[in-house]
Amino acid sequence: MHRDNLERGILELREQIVGMSGSVVEAMRESMRVLRSRDADAAGKLVEADESINTVRYDIEEKCLTLIATQQPVAGDLRSLFSILEIATEVERIGDYAKGIARISIAMGEKPLARNMVTIPIAAEKVCLMLEDAMKAFVASSAEAAREVAARDSEIDQLNDKIQRVILTFVMEDHRTIAEALHLTWVSHNIERAGDRIVNICERIAFTETGEFREFD
Repeated sequence: MHRDNLERGILELREQIVGMSGSVVEAMRESMRVLRSRDADAAGKLVEADESINTVRYDIEEKCLTLIATQQPVAGDLRSLFSILEIATEVERIGDYAKGIARISIAMGEKPLARNMVTIPIAAEKVCLMLEDAMKAFVASSAEAAREVAARDSEIDQLNDKIQRVILTFVMEDHRTIAEALHLTWVSHNIERAGDRIVNICERIAFTETGEFREFD
């Protein structure tokens, strides 16, 4: 009976993480929409919606601890449960980056952007696709798929470098854009950090399957 309850509990937790990651992907995409539209009301709603993501993460944590305390998990089960805890935290942090972008958008006001920063939404969409594919690797319990997803973070880093150079060029051309430039720098930083969090998720997926923790280069 303990074994059945434990396996069912772990399966439910995995499904909960996949659902939470879907909400985070939606939040990241919405953060790009509000950044482009300069819609402060929509940005405010996005900030408030982050609380529901936090609530799911707390629920996952509580359920993991309950299973550990009551269901006598063995080594492989403990690895799964601790990885679930870590992955839930990483997903929740990515949601925080989407919320942070919404707050930056609010701070910038409703004035249209002086420059059309098309590369920022491109980087954000790549992060969204990475997270979706990381969850596919999680569901499939595939260390190899997780490693392939993590390798794509180099694209995000390269795009961030490109964005920073473009922003610097804008400021050199017109010093009046410096406030906007600083805000956009932080937006790009949030996206880049989200990519790093997905790498952490992929490392945990691989650890769950192999029992060896290795950082992905």
